[in-house]
Order: sequence, then C-alpha cells, then structure tokens
Amino acid sequence: MSANYEVRGAIAVITLDNPPVNGLGFATRKAAAEGIERAEADPAVKAVVITGAGKAFSGGADIREFGSPKAMAEPNLLSLIAVVENCSKPVVAAVHTVCMGGGLELALGCHYRVAAPGAKIALPEVKLGLLPGAGGTQRLPRALGVEPALNMIVSGEPVNSEMLAQVPGQQLFQKIVEGDLLEGAIAYANEVADKRPLPKVRELKARHANPEAFFQFARNMVGGMSKNFPAPLRCLEAVAASVNMKFDDGMKAEREGFAALMMTPESKALRHAFFAERAASKIGDVPDSTPQREIKKVGVIGAGTMGGGISMNFLNAGIPVTILETKQEALDRGVATIKKNYEAQVKKGKLKEDKYQQRMALLSTTLDYAALGDADLIIEAVFEEIGVKEAVFKKLDEVAKPGAILASNTSTLDVDKIASFTQRPQDVVGMHFFSPANVMKLLEVVRGKATAKDVLATVMAIGKKIKKTAVVSGVCDGFIGNRMIEQYSRQAGFLLDEGCSPQQVDKAVEKFGFAMGPFRMGDLAGNDIGWAIRKRRYVEKPNMKYSASADRLCELGRYGQKTGALVRLCAGQARCDPLAGGRRDAGQAPRCHRHPGPPDQRRGDRAAPGVRAGQRGRASAGRGHRPARLRRGHGLPDRLRLPAVARRPDVLRRHGGSVQCGAGDEALRQEPQRRRQLLAAGAAAGAPGGRRQELQRLTTDTLRRAAGRMTRRGS
Repeated sequence: MSANYEVRGAIAVITLDNPPVNGLGFATRKAAAEGIERAEADPAVKAVVITGAGKAFSGGADIREFGSPKAMAEPNLLSLIAVVENCSKPVVAAVHTVCMGGGLELALGCHYRVAAPGAKIALPEVKLGLLPGAGGTQRLPRALGVEPALNMIVSGEPVNSEMLAQVPGQQLFQKIVEGDLLEGAIAYANEVADKRPLPKVRELKARHANPEAFFQFARNMVGGMSKNFPAPLRCLEAVAASVNMKFDDGMKAEREGFAALMMTPESKALRHAFFAERAASKIGDVPDSTPQREIKKVGVIGAGTMGGGISMNFLNAGIPVTILETKQEALDRGVATIKKNYEAQVKKGKLKEDKYQQRMALLSTTLDYAALGDADLIIEAVFEEIGVKEAVFKKLDEVAKPGAILASNTSTLDVDKIASFTQRPQDVVGMHFFSPANVMKLLEVVRGKATAKDVLATVMAIGKKIKKTAVVSGVCDGFIGNRMIEQYSRQAGFLLDEGCSPQQVDKAVEKFGFAMGPFRMGDLAGNDIGWAIRKRRYVEKPNMKYSASADRLCELGRYGQKTGALVRLCAGQARCDPLAGGRRDAGQAPRCHRHPGPPDQRRGDRAAPGVRAGQRGRASAGRGHRPARLRRGHGLPDRLRLPAVARRPDVLRRHGGSVQCGAGDEALRQEPQRRRQLLAAGAAAGAPGGRRQELQRLTTDTLRRAAGRMTRRGS
C-alpha cells in the first residue's frame, strides 16, 4: 500500500501500488516523495517515470482516509506535486486505464505525460459537490485549453486519452504509446533526459480569444443547469481564475473555493451518499472470498417493458440472453422494442453499428420453457400477481438445471413464498430492477431466508458487471424502495382528489429538483403495476386510504406509455373529465395547491418506511441502503441533506404527523390534512444526472469540434 522504486538503466521507475485504484493515501504519497528524492540523489539516474500498478495510474485520493489525520499529513498531495514539479531531473507520468482526481493533478505536476490509448481521464470532484483542490482547475486549462478543461471540470465525466491528445495545441499528453506503456515511457524519458529547461505546466498561459464573453456565456449555461448545486459554478470561477490571475493567485482562489464547498450541505450530502453506496454493496456475513457461480447464459421470462430492459443489461455486458414469452406476437413486440432502443443509441452516436449487431446476435427467443434448461441465471419479469409467479416458478423448478439461480423481479411480493413454490429455495433470490431497467442504476437484491450465500455473492457480482448499484434487502412488503415510493404516490393521488392536475403536481416536484414527478414516473413504469398493488392492499390493509382518482384513471385503461394512454395528458383536458366527475360523486370540493410543502416534511414522508426497514434488519449495510435507493432508484435531489433524515427521527415526527420512526405500518394510515400538500416525489428516473449528461455531451462535442478543426488544418 505504498509505491515501489526501481532503476532501469538511467531511468528510475516509481510505481504507485495501493490497490484497487492506487489511491494517494499517506503511505503512497510518502513513498512517492521519497522515490523522487532518491532519484535526485543518484547520479546514475537521469530521469524518472511515475506509473501505477494494476488497473489504474491513480484514481485520486484514498477514500479510506477521508476525514482522518492521514488525509492532510505531510507530504499531502500539494506537497507531493511540488516535490515532483521541482525535481531537477525530468519526471514523466505514464498514464493508463484510470487517471482521475488527484491522480490527474499529480500527472499535471510532472514535466511530461505519456498515455496508453483508452485511459479514462477525469476530474470528478464536482460529483462530490467539490472542486479539484490540488491545482486541477489551474493546470488543466493551461495544458489542455480553457474550453475543454472547463467542460471536463464542470461535468466531472471521464474522457479517453486519445481524444484529449487530438485537441489542437494541447500539452496534456506529449505522446500516446501503443503497446507496452512502461517501455514506451522509459524510451521517452531517455529522449528528454538532457533537455533543459524542464517544462512546467504552471508556467504555461491559459488563454481564450474572448474570455469575458465566454465565461459569461458559461455562467448562464452552467447556472441554468446546476440550479441548486453550488459546485459547478465554483468550478467555473476557479477556471476563470486560471485565465485572469497569476498561477499562485489562482491556486489561492482554488483552495478558498474548495474550503467553502467542503462546508456546504450539498457536498456533505453527496459525500455521505458516496460512502453509503459503497457500504450498501457489503454483506456482513458474505465475505469477498465467498465462491461464486458461473453465469454464462441468462434466461428472461417476459418480453414486456421490464423483461426487455433487463435483457438489454446482460446483452450490453456480452452475456447471451434467451427471452421466453407465451405468445409469438408478445415476443415480436419485445424484440422490436429492444431493437428500437439500440437503434436510437446508434442514431445519437452513443453506440456503434457493429456493437449493436454484436448485442443483437447474443439474443435468442423462445416460446418453450425447455429452452431455458441450460441457463445459469433465470429472471422472471411477469405480472405482479402471486398466482402468476407461482405458475412460473413451479415450471422453472422442473426445467432449470441444478445450480441455476432463479430470480424474481417482483417489486413487492414475498420472496420466501415464491421460493416455497420450488424444491430449491436456496437458489431463489429477488432481483428487483427499476424501470426503465436498461437505464436505471439501482438493483435491489432481495435475500430470502433460505437464499444461499454463494447465490448472493454471485448476484451482487453480476450486478456490478451489468453496471448496477446493487443493494441487499430482506423480505418485507415492497422491500425498501417501494416502501418509500408508496407513501409519496398516495399523497400525490390525494392531490388529484383535491383538484390538482397531474401536470401541476409533477411540475412542482420537478421544480424542487427531482428528476421526475410521480405521474410522469407512473406513465413511464406502468400505472397498472401500482393499481395491482393497491387492489392487494384493499384486501390486506382495508384501513389504508388511497386516492380514488388514481383508480378511476386505471379503470379507463390509462396505464401509461405501454398503452399510449398517459395520465399526464388526461386530467385537466375538457374531453377527459373522469376526475372531476368522481370528485363530484364523492362530494369533494376541488382545491389546488400552488406550492409544495416543506422539504423536510416531504423527505420525512418518503424516508420513514425505509428508516423502519433498516431498524428491523430488512436493509443491509446500516444506513447505506437509503441514499443508494433514493438517488439511484427514485431520483432524490443530490443537494438534499440525506443524513438529516437518516439520523434525525425528530424530523419525521415533526413533519410527518402520525409517522413515528420505528412505528409499525399502521401508523401511516391516517395522516392529518396538512400532509396532503405535496409529497416528495423522486420517481424511478435516476439521480439528477440529466444535467451531468448534458455537460458530458458538451465536453464530447467540444473535443470533437477541436479534432475536426485539427483535421481540416491538416495537422
């Protein structure tokens, strides 16, 4: 967990070695600084190469030291960069695979940089509500150019090294090395060993043809996109300082901005969520050494919205998928939807045509359960009704091979009961994807009382392979995500009863910062699913009150996108008057709320069931499940202080009426009228990543334009 030193000919090689991503922890910083000093003192050494062991150059700061004295112990990152930059012998950074955050700032402190093709280069601090704090905002604009550097810093998204190397006039990478990177870096170090003076990025000028107009335009654009997030604009001002100030003054401005952002509730929330999501992936009694089952082929039952989306995840990961349906026309519709989704990506330039063809070649279809006999993992995505699930799992028990994992995509039903339909309950697990399954990052892994540990370990690993944030839940009604979503959906339905239109509710919620309102979410996921759950609730919990308006819309067949009949386009239109008529029949006087309720109230409504689930041991990893589900599954705005809800039951009691942290579900039955003002709606539409995706697109567009200009000039 430090750095290794060796000499090859006249070149000293310092290899950062702190798995898994060579984080720049105290021991690593200390060993790297000592390596530079050792090379300085050795007359036989003429140059130095710094690289990283394993699968990264460096991923930046060591997150294991966050908040500890070691994080700022000398040499800190700024001190290490100063040692490298002031070395009297050339220092070459050999960048590969991952070079992010402090790792990129260290590379920028070197005199030269060479890179392997495909290396991911980024300054992602903005995603933690921060800005790069070790010179990134001052050196990257000087080395790469103001516009592409600003886009990278504000978006936090990685860009491939070869794309950056094509930017006209860039001095970020002196060479892209094909083949053995270390050998190429050593050869390059020998070439520059005698060159003097040594180039320093800090001595370059950060220039723009019209900086005042550019930064004002950027402020308008970034301000509109980031709204409730202070970090993007702070990043922009720090980059502006690289143009308008001397280097040392710019560094001072950067540090002041970093210190200010560290104290903001937005950054505290993002950092809390960052650690919580990682904690959520850990299972206390399932160590990393637990054996895993091999997953070479996947079967998916159901070609509808969920089945098709689930299948795409595995196709994207290069895993063959067989989709089973009961009717050919349903199968054809499902495959057509998958093709349509991929073709849309191709059209937008997000997927190459050959990759599209490769993925479709991995897809096969069938009407016969026997075709799933060789699948290692079978996921059912059929209708949310226990009788339907029973028929499916009894059939799977007959045809699935021994050791195959049988997974249910149920969002609310009892996984233990589903497992009881088979003779192999140890192989049954819940894999609850959120809609649209090919987009949403959250995957709830539901652990039954008989689920084997190797099944859990395998499903968690496969979740990572298909790029999901997998978190473990115990068996309870709705697990955790839908226990949260049920309460805000109820309150949103009550607003319809009281005279609001779905558009008004969604607009208020989205203005507050959520990615998607409750009715937009319902139209996307399918309103019939919620209706089926409500009908089950009427039997199981007859005292639980629900909106009559929501049921009336479903009775009209307004299930959302799957039927082309949207709730959002119904209420409020003259030709569609079932809600108004229903209100008259029920004697309800319409009254429309103009503003959402207090944020703490809405968060309390939303989080209470999840808090209780965690206390009852139904959610793994302590508090980790809450931020993961709220951000990845329901689009809770990142700026909210997640710890405030997670750690303060008084917030729930103060704003939640009869909601008591730790109370039973019955406590949620009757809420006072004041709670019907507007519930937190976070919808399964992903954390507010749309803004980040837009910034990523701008980054890519800027680099492509730059590459195009270079090509036209014949450079």
